[in-house]
Parts: sequence; structure tokens; C-alpha cells
Amino acid sequence: MAKLRAVLIGATGLAGQQFIAALKDHPFIELTGLAASPRSAGKTYADALRASNGMLAWFVPEPLPEAIARMTVVSGDAVQAKDYDIAFSAVEADVARELEPRLARDIPVFSAASAFRYDADVPLLIPPVNAAHAPLINEQRRQRGWKGFIVPIPNCTTTGLAVTLAPLAERFGVKAVLMTSLQAMSGAGRSPGVIGLDILDNVVPYIPKEEHKVEVETKKILGALNPAGAALTPHDVRVSCTCTRVAVLEGHTESVFVSLGKKASVAEVTQAMREWQGAQVAKDLPSAPPRWIEVLDDPFRPQPRMDRDTHGGMATTVGRIREDGVLENGFKYVLVSHNTKMGAAKGAILVAELLRAQGLLG
Repeated sequence: MAKLRAVLIGATGLAGQQFIAALKDHPFIELTGLAASPRSAGKTYADALRASNGMLAWFVPEPLPEAIARMTVVSGDAVQAKDYDIAFSAVEADVARELEPRLARDIPVFSAASAFRYDADVPLLIPPVNAAHAPLINEQRRQRGWKGFIVPIPNCTTTGLAVTLAPLAERFGVKAVLMTSLQAMSGAGRSPGVIGLDILDNVVPYIPKEEHKVEVETKKILGALNPAGAALTPHDVRVSCTCTRVAVLEGHTESVFVSLGKKASVAEVTQAMREWQGAQVAKDLPSAPPRWIEVLDDPFRPQPRMDRDTHGGMATTVGRIREDGVLENGFKYVLVSHNTKMGAAKGAILVAELLRAQGLLG
């Protein structure tokens, strides 16, 4: 069977590089097009990455595939849907709002941008958590008259939180969540990113728009699709968070406090997370980890440097599960989730794999 031809838009950025690394040797997706800003158009990918001082600005640990390095980059405006079967988008929201609908008229677009996350006819998918929301794309196609569709992934900070709340919501119900994040610098990208002298020896206590994204997205992801598959009802959980930036390269750490719908013990909460398998359809996807959540007993874990790459960066690691004496039926824990893998490129690829498994893609 021929592989799906994919174009990657925003190929030179950090998220774009993660897409390239994750798609190497993929069983049914082949990266056949690279797009970036007009200043990169016409150059080979390696030349487009070359900084003025001669440095090859390739920043992911995996080596740059030689075939990709030789590919010619085109401007995002020049990408034609007829040349591809699917598109991956790793651009900023303002660019995505113009570019993604043009392609979605004809082909599926899987996006790491926030531009369409909050539209009523757009599912916000984490395959093990809410694979059942995927049929909403049929309503999106109907309403917009598209052959394709747009499916964004959640904000990277939302991902780890939603994954860990899912088994608690299923087993006990969740009423309220308080969360403080300690987010990696890579979440801001490299340009403009976080200035080194601002983050060294420091914690930046505010990330614009981040807290609102987490609060809205968590409710949408944990919500329910109506029987007709035409509308999502957000979960009624109350979510409040504070999002900060810390001097960590990759891996978001989150301190979570949750009020459950009924009483439980630490052992029961731990068991719920350890035993959770998520949606059956997501278990055998090519990018799926053996477990979506790993719970550690060591009270000094999880730590981003030690735990962000668990199962290839696709698992959320949890530790310090304790009772909380302030919230009703309260518990608290710490999580680490890889923000540029599960929270970005590999998470978007996982969604494409899910829709193919559900018969909604190709």
C-alpha cells in the first residue's frame, strides 16, 4: 500500500524539526514536502537551517535525515493541496488561520497551532482520552463544505493534565482542578523564544494566553459528543491554573490538585492511573506507548530531565500522589509530560494514526 504523501508547514522551527524526526521511517506516512517562510523558499532544507555564523540550526537529538536535508523548501503560500494527501502544520496561530483552511478544503490538516481549537465543529483530540470525539470532523466537513478537515492538538500544557485526569474522571468523577505548571523553554520555541538572561536564575511567572487555553481545552477534551456526532458538550469540571516558565530545556512539570466526585484512597487513585489503558483504538497505533501513564513511587520523581523521554516522550509520568485536606475528596500529584513530543509533533502524528484506524483518513 502506498504511503500517504505529507507536507510539513513550518518545517524549520523547533516543532517542525520534531515532526521530521518523528516521521522518519513511519509505516504509512511519507514526508514529501517541506514549507516555511518566504526567506527559506528555494533553499535546500539544510541551507534553510544554516545560521549566519554557519551553524546548522538543527536542535532535536535525532539526526537530520539526509534525504530531508536535500529537499527543497517552498513558501507556505505556494503549497498546493493537490500535491499531497495530508498536511501537518507547525506554524503560529495567525499564519495557521489563513493557511490551514485553504488546504483543508481538499485534504486533512493536523495542526499544532491554536487557531481553530475552540471552534464548535473542531475536535481537540488526545487519542487515548477522547477518540470518540473524532466523528465531529464529519460535521465540520458538512458545515464548511470541505473535502478535508482541520484537527488541532491541544496546548502542550493541557495534554499531560488531560491524560492524567481521564482515568480519574472515568473512575471517580472530577469536580475541580487547580494546577501550577513549570514549563520548559522549548514550549516558547527558539524565535523569539525565551531570552537566556531572562530565564537563567529565574522563574517567569506569566505565559500570555496559556492559562485560558488550559482551562478551556481541558473541559472540551473531557466533554462528550452528542449521539448525532454533531456537537460537543464540555465537561463541567472547574479548572484554574497558573502557568510559569522555568530554566528547563524540555518537559513540562505540573503540580495538580483535584477534587474528585466521590471518596477514594491513595491506593485507589494510584491504581486508576496505573491500570488506565485509554481508548482501545489508540492502543495499537504506531506511535502509541505501551502505557500512557507511568506512576512512580519515588517521592523525588518525576523530574523532567529523567522522565520526559519515557516511552519515547509519549507517556505522562506521575508521582507524589497524596490526599489533599483542603479540596473535597481532594488529591494532589506531580506530572511530567514531554511538550514537543506528545505535546506537539508526535501527538499530532498520533492523531493522524487514530483517524486512519477509525476509517476517517485515507
